[in-house]
Parts: sequence; structure tokens; C-alpha cells
Amino acid sequence: MSRTIILQPDGRPAQRPGTTLTSLPPLSVYVHVPWCVRKCPYCDFNSHAASDIPERAYLDALRHDLEQALPSIWGRQVVSVFIGGGTPSLLSAAGLDELLAMLRSHLRLLPDAEVTLEANPGTAEAGRFRDYAASGVTRLSLGIQSFDDAQLQKLGRIHDAGQARAAIRMAQQAVARVNLDLMFALPGQTLDACLADVRQALSFGTEHLSLYHLTMEPNTVFAKYPPRDLPDDDTAAAMQDAVQAELAQASLQRYEVSAYARPGARCKHNLNYWEFGDYLGLGPGAHGKISFHDRIVREARARQPESWMERASRADGSHIAETRTLGTLDLPFEFMLNALRLRDGVASSLFAERTGLSLAAIAHQLEAAVSRGLLDADPTRLQASSLGWRFLNDLQEMFLSN
Repeated sequence: MSRTIILQPDGRPAQRPGTTLTSLPPLSVYVHVPWCVRKCPYCDFNSHAASDIPERAYLDALRHDLEQALPSIWGRQVVSVFIGGGTPSLLSAAGLDELLAMLRSHLRLLPDAEVTLEANPGTAEAGRFRDYAASGVTRLSLGIQSFDDAQLQKLGRIHDAGQARAAIRMAQQAVARVNLDLMFALPGQTLDACLADVRQALSFGTEHLSLYHLTMEPNTVFAKYPPRDLPDDDTAAAMQDAVQAELAQASLQRYEVSAYARPGARCKHNLNYWEFGDYLGLGPGAHGKISFHDRIVREARARQPESWMERASRADGSHIAETRTLGTLDLPFEFMLNALRLRDGVASSLFAERTGLSLAAIAHQLEAAVSRGLLDADPTRLQASSLGWRFLNDLQEMFLSN
């Protein structure tokens, strides 16, 4: 028996636009605050330098954005909230309190929902951190990047090492969970200097550390004017290996590509991303993924803050710049792109639970990945092998549709 294949305009086979989910995944909320004091030369996030942020207009637009999103998530519980940027700690204590009160009044936040706020050490104030905690923030994520003043200047940061140390102490006095962001493979950085940054972070009893390789992202100042003396790939790899060993001695295990944590201190919000959970993205440029029983939808808000505020206030949906229903050919790669970032992978059963597809849909790719030694052969888990962890991009790309 022959079958008819329907082609899209680009010649590729057409996809089934939806899926069938028997249950919906956990739901998180991401709120984007786009302003910062100064744009860092390596940053490709949707952030905009501003000396005075339009807090009132932003909060009003955020309320409109949230209210228009409610029908798509009505009745669902929220397991975590992440307020990122930009520099969310530029919000006043009253503004942040209003934002969180808005979320609580419109959404079903679990009593133990993790509420994370990103903060810049250069904008840290002890009183403000305490007010944030009183409003419901349970976790602060501090963009330290380095404890070396010369490196901080090269990175265009507005804080120095002394301010970084002071901000960590303030944060630890305000909330139970504090995450520190560090960068490595910095211009002229040696292995000893890299380890000195990590040891300085550990000296505060840090429970969670995010470690990022400095990369030259497109459309950044560093992409146009790359800094000199960047460590080569072998040196950067040696730094990462040495850091991982140092952190393991301090009981911080690498549980995701860029994240290390002590037992019980993993970031619940980010784990929901990697496990292909749902997240509502609010604010300019925010991305979201929302599952329904018959489809999974990705969406993105308008990027420019002024445009997003104006459009969101119309209450006609025009602030959403992109909406895309994931087809059956998209889902394997979308799922594996996230799940394989976790060092321990995920249970095999999660694939069907979160995509609505049978594991048989990727049987060929799984067999090929195992035969190449990139994926563990355990049928109960989808987990990169040690070799697959080293060549993670290659492993993830095996699940792209042709």
C-alpha cells in the first residue's frame, strides 16, 4: 500500500501540529525586567541601559500581560517564579512587592514555590534585599562573574570585588538560598586565577554556583571587538576540569551543564526547564512554553520595552510577537535539547509524559547514540554517557528531524 506525503512550501514533510498529553507538566513563571545600569560587552540578553527605569508603566503593562495570559494557564499551580533581566534589583522594594502581590493574586502559587530574583552586586543594598525577602523572594542569584577587579573592568561590570563580597553577605542574611554566577576563560586568565575565583566563592559557604564559559556571542561588543589573550580551548577545558574537582571536594556536584549544587540546593526553576516543564514568560522579550492536552505552544513577547509596554496595554494580544505550535517532528529535539543537559538525564518515561509521543518515535536515534557511545544503554533513563557529555552538541543534534 502506498501513502501520500504532504509537503510544506519548503519541500519538507508536513508535521502533525499537535500531540496528546494525559497530564500537564509543572508550570513555572518567568518575569523579565529589561533594564540595567550599563550593558556589558559580552551580554546578548534583552537588556537595555537606562539611568531611570519607567517602573510604574512597566508594572501596569506587566499586569495587562499577565491578565491576557490567564486563559492559557487557568487553574494550574505554579511551582516556581524567576525574575530575571537585565537587572531586576533595580526595581524599588515597593515595585517588587507589587509585582509579587500581582502574581499571587492572579495565579495559584504553591506555598513552597521557589521565588528567585537576579541581582547585580553593584545595585545591592542590605535594606532592599531584606525587603525583597519580606515580599516573598526565597532565592537571590548574584552576578559576581569574578573577584578580580581587573577582570571585572574588562567585563564592563559596574561592581568591584569588595562590592561583590559585601553583596554576598547581604544576600545570605536576607534569604535562605543564594546562587553565585561566575565566568571562566576570561581574557588573560590563568588556571590559578580561575581557581582563586572559585575558592573565593566557596569561602562564603556557597551552596549553588553557576559557572559560564565566556563566549563571543553575535551582536555584542565583544563579537565586534574581541578581547585579546583569550585562553585556548585546551586551557579552558583544563579550567573546567579543575573547577569541577575543586567543587566536588566542597560537595557541590555538577548537575547541569553550567550548574553545581550541594544536595538539596538545586534550582527548582531551572530544573523545570531541563525536564521540559512549562513556563509562562512575561515581560519584554520573554519566551514561554505552554502545554495543552492536544498541543504544545511556544511564544515570545515583543523585545523592545517601549513597544511591549504600549502593545500589552492595548489588551489585544499584539504584544506577543511569535506563537508556534510544536509539531511531532519538533518535539524529540526540543525535549532532548533540554533533558540531556542534566548530568543524570531523566527517566525514559518522561519523554512520553511530556511530549505525548511514544519512545518508539526516537528508537532509531537512541540506538545510533548508544552504538556511538554517546548515550548510556540503560533503557530506563535518557542520559548522556561520559563521552556524550563531552560532545553534547553532537548528541543533541542526532534528534533533529531531517
